[in-house]
Amino acid sequence: MKVLSVHELKPEDSLLLTFDGAFSPQAALEREVEPFLQALEEYADGWMPDVIKGKRQRKYARPSIWKSLEEKRDENSTSIGLYRTEWPALDMSLGLWLPPQQPELGILLQVKPLSFFAEGERCHHLVEMVRAWSSRYPVTYAMAHSADDRALGGAPRFGRDQQTSIRDGFDKIYEVCWLNVFGPKLVETVGRERMLSTPAWRVEELPNGSVLLVTWPTVADFTSKEARLAQARAHAHLRPDLDFDTVLRSLDERSARLAPVEPRFHPDMAPLLSRVVDRAASYERQRRIAELNAWQPPEPEEWRPADSALPVDVDNLERALEQYSLYAEHLVALLHSEVPSVFKATPESLTDADFYFWHEEFPKSRLREAIDEHAVPAIGAYLGEVLVRNLGGRWIPRQRLEEAQVLVGNRVWLPFVRARSYMRSRQSLLDYSLTYLYRMAERHRG
Repeated sequence: MKVLSVHELKPEDSLLLTFDGAFSPQAALEREVEPFLQALEEYADGWMPDVIKGKRQRKYARPSIWKSLEEKRDENSTSIGLYRTEWPALDMSLGLWLPPQQPELGILLQVKPLSFFAEGERCHHLVEMVRAWSSRYPVTYAMAHSADDRALGGAPRFGRDQQTSIRDGFDKIYEVCWLNVFGPKLVETVGRERMLSTPAWRVEELPNGSVLLVTWPTVADFTSKEARLAQARAHAHLRPDLDFDTVLRSLDERSARLAPVEPRFHPDMAPLLSRVVDRAASYERQRRIAELNAWQPPEPEEWRPADSALPVDVDNLERALEQYSLYAEHLVALLHSEVPSVFKATPESLTDADFYFWHEEFPKSRLREAIDEHAVPAIGAYLGEVLVRNLGGRWIPRQRLEEAQVLVGNRVWLPFVRARSYMRSRQSLLDYSLTYLYRMAERHRG
């Protein structure tokens, strides 16, 4: 059974749910977990897990859950993962902290894409599931919301350092999400009467003193003007020390950062930049697209007119060409596992190499001495070989690598000079990409 990973789908927003509740240390563990499973099975509308992962992977079934929890159990905890094999993707964990610690049931749930929760009925089922959990397992705070918006809001630290965030947790109303469950302590901090009078789509006092608050009927349209207005009203009501207009403006700014931006990349660089954008966190994706829409690759300077080419100054032409070929093979040896296309020495393999070096942050993650002594000659020679094989180029060897040229049409190109500039920094991998130099050589070969 191959599970569908939320990380393998295209970068887009997802539903995030966090829940940490207490349970009885005296009761049998199966009895305490059963209400969680019952609500999950009743209300997981279209996103029910079908795979369990403990020490091994099993199909979802109650006996398999008990077996997996027992296998993973140590002195004071146990945990399992819950997943799906079909769309939508689910990444869910159930963790249980056991005596002598304070008994706690922790749930972290991510369903991708968020658009799956555009229907009111499906969102209603999700709310009812969390209501059932919160009624059975007292919480300090639980929430469900857009994962992207939650990240832009500064969760879970909200401007605090890590140690303070871990120590204090959600000790006051830092944020109001689409769905919230405020535990009795938070309710009393705000004031029960104020909490219950919050302007929101649903406000309900639970039997254990917690309060369930849902700002808007559906979560997928959280960036709409009406949903943001409801979110701001609820937050400003619960935090009278905050200015409503300031809260709303901050939410609208977040919506603007998440608004779709149409990619308009430089056509020569679009195949590379599309992959760069896909590596951005989904909440940063639109900003990154806008940045790369505005960015233009600098015109290559690593060339001179053919009639200004430096003449061959090596004693043995054949040996020099063999050396360039050997350098290029070093790059193939370095990249072949991660970039199989490198064997083909095509324009597409240059783009694959560009992305690999960018993704690996190669100029920063490797020793500078190794880059200068080994990577630069290998990259320069490989670029030159691609020019020769695909554009009918011809090497003009020189004793100094930086002066070695490849004649294509009415220009000679300096691949080793390009490689040195290319390996300066991560940004240089884009500014001095191998792809763009090739495309410029291709354009000017006639």
